[in-house]
Amino acid sequence: MIAGIRDEGNDMTEAGTTASRVAIVTGAARGIGAATAQRLAKDGFAVAVLDLDEGSAKGTVEAIEAAGGRALAIGADVSDAAQVEAAVERIVTELGPPTVLVNNAGVLRDNMLFKMSDSDWDIVMNVHLKGAFLMTRAAQKHMIDQKWGRIVNLSSTSALGNRGQANYSTAKAGLQGFTKTLAIELGKFGVTANAIAPGFIETEMTKATADRMGIPFDDFIKGAASQIPVARTGKPEDIAHLVSFFVSEGAGFVSGQVVYAAGGPKA
Repeated sequence: MIAGIRDEGNDMTEAGTTASRVAIVTGAARGIGAATAQRLAKDGFAVAVLDLDEGSAKGTVEAIEAAGGRALAIGADVSDAAQVEAAVERIVTELGPPTVLVNNAGVLRDNMLFKMSDSDWDIVMNVHLKGAFLMTRAAQKHMIDQKWGRIVNLSSTSALGNRGQANYSTAKAGLQGFTKTLAIELGKFGVTANAIAPGFIETEMTKATADRMGIPFDDFIKGAASQIPVARTGKPEDIAHLVSFFVSEGAGFVSGQVVYAAGGPKA
């Protein structure tokens, strides 16, 4: 099978067929998370569409179902251990044990360091880092039981440092270390862990950044594209495609890696 392309008729492993597998995507009500959930459903996964509010996740579920896929809307605060455990238990009951986890949930609380509040710092750390930890801890036991699993964490080019994002940059850099440690600990159980660090992706989050800076979004996009070697900004589907590769059978020898999906080199 070619990496990143699924043959559902021949995709047999110890864990069964792709069609029997379950994926969880956090922060999947919109943007990268929604595009990823829809892509994984197209790939044959039953998808748990998890977001803070269950109602906001239903649009993604409806899009998946309209295309013939199977999905479940789940509301949970990923930074709350009890809510995470309850969410995963519900997913196991209603869809089956998860073997794919995409930790995408995130928030922005941008500010210059001297203006950044304790709350600005804490909420970003809690959602990005603690949320990824709690979700992974709850899901990994099901992957180990099935001797197969894929974990993809959404980092960012901001992990390299970005003005006004001391909290976000720190959290996204932390996710890279978390990813590499997961790869070391879980590899012997047939579980891989990788991270994607998107550059400029056209989402509501980047629009909020433009609004905060007082720049029309179209101008913001044009300005960003002029600095990107491929001469365009990214779409959520660009990241969803990369997630699709990482969770494929063909990516089983790729683990502990960070891919900067930014339209050009980053280091």
